[in-house]
Amino acid sequence: MKSRLWIGLIVLCLAMCAVSGQEVPKETFTMEEVLSPPYPWGLVSAAEADRIAWIFYEKGERNVWTAAAPDFKPVNLTGYKKDEVFELPEVYLSNDGKTAVYIKNGRPNSEGWVTNSDSSPVRRRQEIWAVRTSGGKPWLITEGNNPVLSPDGRWVLVVEKELIHRFSLEPPRDPAESPGHDILFHAAGRNDSPRYSPDGRMVAFVSRRTDHSFIGVYDIEKKLIRWIAPGVDNDTDPWWTADSERIVFVRRPGLQYGAQPSFRDRGAVNLSFLIGNIEKGNAREIWRIPREKPRYYSFRNFMLTPSERILFTAEADEWNHVYSLGLSGGEPVDLTPGKGMIEHLGLSRDGKTLIFSSNHGDIHGRHIWKVQTDGEVNPVQLTSGATIGTYPVSLASGAQAAFLHATSRHPTSIATVSADGGAVKVVAPEKLPAEYPMDRLVEPKLVILKAEDGTEVPCQLFLPRGAKEGDNLPGVVYTHGGPIRQMLLGWHYMEFYSEAYGINQYFANHGYAVISINYRSGIGYGRSFRNAPNTGMAGAAEYQDILAGVRYLQSRPEVDPERIGKWGLSYGGLLTAMSLARNSDIFKVGVDMAGVHDWSQMGWGRLNEAGRKIARQSSPVADVKNWKSPVLFIHGDDDRNVPFQQTTDIVQKLRAKGDVHIELMIAPDEPHEFMLYKNRMDAYNRTFEFINRFIGK
Repeated sequence: MKSRLWIGLIVLCLAMCAVSGQEVPKETFTMEEVLSPPYPWGLVSAAEADRIAWIFYEKGERNVWTAAAPDFKPVNLTGYKKDEVFELPEVYLSNDGKTAVYIKNGRPNSEGWVTNSDSSPVRRRQEIWAVRTSGGKPWLITEGNNPVLSPDGRWVLVVEKELIHRFSLEPPRDPAESPGHDILFHAAGRNDSPRYSPDGRMVAFVSRRTDHSFIGVYDIEKKLIRWIAPGVDNDTDPWWTADSERIVFVRRPGLQYGAQPSFRDRGAVNLSFLIGNIEKGNAREIWRIPREKPRYYSFRNFMLTPSERILFTAEADEWNHVYSLGLSGGEPVDLTPGKGMIEHLGLSRDGKTLIFSSNHGDIHGRHIWKVQTDGEVNPVQLTSGATIGTYPVSLASGAQAAFLHATSRHPTSIATVSADGGAVKVVAPEKLPAEYPMDRLVEPKLVILKAEDGTEVPCQLFLPRGAKEGDNLPGVVYTHGGPIRQMLLGWHYMEFYSEAYGINQYFANHGYAVISINYRSGIGYGRSFRNAPNTGMAGAAEYQDILAGVRYLQSRPEVDPERIGKWGLSYGGLLTAMSLARNSDIFKVGVDMAGVHDWSQMGWGRLNEAGRKIARQSSPVADVKNWKSPVLFIHGDDDRNVPFQQTTDIVQKLRAKGDVHIELMIAPDEPHEFMLYKNRMDAYNRTFEFINRFIGK
């Protein structure tokens, strides 16, 4: 009788909700629902029109999108269907914004194979395609990558077989025809890095010749090659001055006998900037990095602005900053001083304003800033609050900037902000999927811990809503990959880490306390933190940070300290395997996605006998004898980042032990991060199911 009464009350409640138009609240959500919003990347802007383009990934569909002022209505230009294309790594816009050029499919591996996640018997190729932003069908240009568009938008340069080819950007009248094409010139060496002069009459390029490289200039009309100050050094990164008469470039020492690059370049860079005269073929030195302080580390992003300021990023202290230098030389000016790193750069059409993303003023996050490039240091913050802003581009008019925008609940999207700062306007997606559970996500909390050696370890803590003392919740520790990464207090700006954030939200929604650990050797906290001693194959010092995180999680009054799991991809997989091998007493279950398990077998060939011994001791395989906890290995056998052999080897060792429960999800033909939508979702759902099976309620 009582059961019938309860059923009646439930039916009555449902009926009343239906009549009132209210939905019955749903407490939990699915993995597919939390990961349902499209993820954007590859944002670019046109130089002469207020138009942007980007790539959207949505439930297996990868497409090129565009939007233009004034309304910025998003338009799908390519219309590819679910898992029709596995990679769209980059998109480019012609200066006038009328043509989008994009790469379809990923780079071939050393054997020439392009990612083929669905094991199609038809050969896949990496190709360059184009489409008009006004609409119409895309057309194939050629195989390859890294296209360089001419200033007038009529041509595209592509490096094929060490030569530079030129293809027409006019769509062929007959789809069966190939675009007009010629080899721009023949020259010895490996020729790459082409760059059109502003007037479109010449092409600068790099000719690489094993132990040295030259800057060359090809005159298209005269069919003539000139070499700029050839020597015994490695000359790279050619940039034209606005008058198309000179080239600024970088010079590094040529190769010495026995010299080998290090696995992770931690030393000060040794280089100089030169400016070369095209007619005379000579060059003068503008500036050389000093041998005394200030030294410069992590040199990147060298460019010459249309206003003729040299910009580059480097670390002269703890932080990656932007430096500006005039063509007359002198000392570089730090445009972005202070405690914080510069990550992504965008430049205004006239080159006078730099738009950048940084964690200045918000060391655990990202915001959009601007600064003048002429050396007058006065950075202005354009976005603020509990938002995440990355990958900014300046619009041609200079009135706005576009960027990737997110919060703890709003997924990563395309947005704009005024060049003077203020309110952020989301451009795309226009509407989030109906199933996306925005209101049921939790706000992760910042927690800063101390490792055993005193290192501060920033973490994000996800607690289920309403969690309270005595709940005895199971806990999960997550570690990012890289290790040159940083997890944030919201949706991430990189695809997998955005999904990892969603997966951690899913765990919290299903009753788990989650801690995500920004362990030493990651970015965001200064050069000393990133280059911490004895990490990785040199001692695995970062494992102290994992122990600090898990012990904090165990100490939480809401958590059952005897029910802790671990998961991660790549370097996060390595740390998962290490956690299970060293501390099965703490970590009762783990999911290891494409992890490294034996540093000494990674094949860099730079380790002596003592170094190989340390590398092995710094690996999960060194402690296999202590491994007791169950593990799920997830790996694609076409992994181009971590050799599949790393998983093959550890599984055999654990099988030989005979006392570890092992499960496998092996995906034939999948790369490091799965491309096939079904495989991706199966991996994520199995991650939760496996952990939950052993430590869930």
